[in-house]
Amino acid sequence: MQQFQFFSVKSLSDALRFLAEKGDQTKVLAGGTDLIPALREEVSCPAFVLNILEIEGLNGVREANQALRIGSITTHAQLVESDILRRTCPSLLQAAASIGGPLIRNRGTIGGNIANASPAADLASTLLSLEAEAVLMSQKGTRVVALRDFFLGPGKTALHPDELLAEIAIPLPRGKGVFLKLGRRQAMSLSVVNVAVCLEMEGRRCREAKVALGSVAPTPIRCPGAESLLVNQEMDAELIGKCAEEAMAASIPVDDHRAKAWYRLQAGAILLRRALAQAAGLGDD
Repeated sequence: MQQFQFFSVKSLSDALRFLAEKGDQTKVLAGGTDLIPALREEVSCPAFVLNILEIEGLNGVREANQALRIGSITTHAQLVESDILRRTCPSLLQAAASIGGPLIRNRGTIGGNIANASPAADLASTLLSLEAEAVLMSQKGTRVVALRDFFLGPGKTALHPDELLAEIAIPLPRGKGVFLKLGRRQAMSLSVVNVAVCLEMEGRRCREAKVALGSVAPTPIRCPGAESLLVNQEMDAELIGKCAEEAMAASIPVDDHRAKAWYRLQAGAILLRRALAQAAGLGDD
């Protein structure tokens, strides 16, 4: 492992001061479930590692001003156990529960899952379907970036070297959200494909639709063409099938060690049909 200097801070101001001076040479550490293996394998070779896990105010889920505010060092296990999410945002709870095993969920954080910018990140597609925003802080001030604009490519985000991802903000969902994931095994597996939807229904008519996909493009994606097919329409199996077809047409999956592109397309369409049916209250088919 390449040598680096390790620093630990207990205040947000100290973290932002450090990043203002050395951000372009620094990797931020919270749970470390992605960073530590990257350091060990020398995939990442920073001069400095900055531990933010002890900063107060960056942890927990709260509801304020018609929005959910989630601190960036909140762990997946905390998301799963959150009564606020269970009441307001169960799809995010579903996504967090699908990540790794207990050890990973107890260490991994929502901020790390987002900032790592993996195309297969389970929380990312769910947060996209919930129109989440990333709250980025630096000594220059605070920037709020819609998550759909945050992901720039595999491992690449809109986060500047002097900025810290401090919080995820989610408008209180008005509809029903569903997250579904397919891996190569039932547990502790990266997504071959994942889907997240949020539908606001009035009877069988869809008033608003949000559809997101993971592991089928260089970044997690929203599917506006598919969403537009559903708005102000009566939901049925035929419409759901058309929506799934349109969404997968917008994806650009690749062959990798987990699955072939053709399989991702077929599996993604099936998962999306199931998620849409559940969100619309039409069952699983």
